[in-house]
Amino acid sequence: MTLQDILSQKVKDAIKSLYDTSLETVEFQATRKEFEGDITVVVFPMLRVVKGNPVAIGQAIGAYLQEHVAHVTGFNVVKGFLNIVISDGYYLDFFKNTPTWDTFGIVAPGNDAMMVEFASPNTNKPLHLGHVRNVLLGYSVAQIVKASGKKVYKTQIINDRGIHICKSMLAWQRYGKGETPQSSGKKGDKLVGDYYVRFDKEYKKEIAGLIAQGISQEDAKKQAPIILQAQQMLLQWEAGDKQVVSLWQTMNGWVYDGFDQTYADIGVDFDKNYYESNTYLLGKEFISEGLSSGVFVKDPDGSVWCDLTDKGLDRKIVLRADGTAVYMTQDIGTAIQRVKDYPDINGMIYTVGNEQDYHFQVLFLILQKLGFGWAKNLFHLSYGMVDLPSGKMKSREGTVVDADDLIKDMTATACSISESL
Repeated sequence: MTLQDILSQKVKDAIKSLYDTSLETVEFQATRKEFEGDITVVVFPMLRVVKGNPVAIGQAIGAYLQEHVAHVTGFNVVKGFLNIVISDGYYLDFFKNTPTWDTFGIVAPGNDAMMVEFASPNTNKPLHLGHVRNVLLGYSVAQIVKASGKKVYKTQIINDRGIHICKSMLAWQRYGKGETPQSSGKKGDKLVGDYYVRFDKEYKKEIAGLIAQGISQEDAKKQAPIILQAQQMLLQWEAGDKQVVSLWQTMNGWVYDGFDQTYADIGVDFDKNYYESNTYLLGKEFISEGLSSGVFVKDPDGSVWCDLTDKGLDRKIVLRADGTAVYMTQDIGTAIQRVKDYPDINGMIYTVGNEQDYHFQVLFLILQKLGFGWAKNLFHLSYGMVDLPSGKMKSREGTVVDADDLIKDMTATACSISESL
């Protein structure tokens, strides 16, 4: 019997002994933090069968429990709430007598299935402190959901395309001189991340040069040759240019090797990886269908939007004027592809920071407008971001806490503390 079962029976015995009447159910709740106690019995429902002052009734039941239940060491009554103090011995006995922790609290698997997304890094930089927090949250939630009796699919969407990826590629083309993880002795993800930082430095130089020529900062950001070349590279990638695609495959391969090593060090795994370079195409397909059905509208400049003003939101772009995809494009395609791949799932949990709250609110509404009933079972697990004392971490400026360095430092600290004990 659980502690609550024991207390429930003893409270009923107390009512019978003290008031010569029967009580069918006992209502419990967690003891409020400001009061002493481990579990609380709510006295008010008992007034249906016991007439009297709820405080006096609580005092009488508390005294009875302290006398008849070995592990009840004290109590207090606040209005109609009986706060019960449980001895430390009960918890020690509980731990000693639990036969196996491997199965404790785990419900037998049923037919329900859930998908949990976490990590979901970009392939232009290594994993950092923010990723570690996300991974630990997402993996923990997956394990908790699994313990509740649901089948769980752990997944990530790898953001392997877009302008940020082309920035690393272009910087490597310009300044890399054929450098590889093997020739440099660096992990692949860190090598690529170095070129992402290099791009940002060169970009800022070019912006400063244009401003010195009398061009406004806003226009300089748009006209800097290096950003124009990165944008051109993205168009070439989407057009299937062989040289650009080959470089993209090579550098992404370096990053994946680095990611795999870091995930192994953390101790997490995934059942399925999705890649933005694949799912954005499916997103484009359904945007095309949505245009025909009136879910989306095309503006005069060629960009495609979803009007959500009737839901109290605004208009959301789903395709740029030049036809290239945005994050929403691939997220639409990814969600649809996941349900195709795992038709048994009846819900998805997205583990993503709270700066994307609005994005997921819009995504779920767009999927519903496209006619997908399962979109009502999508949930955004939002959480606050990790900032440094100096402010927000920025990979492009190199101001991040590297995940590998963090793991190494924490391991060394743990070893040092263990050896000193």
